[in-house]
Amino acid sequence: MVYQRNYKKEYANYHGKPTQIKRRDKRNAANNLLKKKGVIKKGDGRDVAHRNGNPNDNRLSNLAVQKKSTNRSFARTKTAKKKNPFA
Repeated sequence: MVYQRNYKKEYANYHGKPTQIKRRDKRNAANNLLKKKGVIKKGDGRDVAHRNGNPNDNRLSNLAVQKKSTNRSFARTKTAKKKNPFA
């Protein structure tokens, strides 16, 4: 059985909330900052990672560059929470 995602419902319930919009804006700002500095390039398969897990903290000392697969995968508990929320 293939599960069909309801993107409109996801946006209404989560992605469209003001707090999530602000967090996404800060993540995009960090990405643009490192692009401007020449650390990353579009299409190079790398992401900007926040070392302390806080997307609002865009200090250069808190930003790291990782492969997308590393940055987007976290060890999870049985209830699907991150084992290390600061990772």
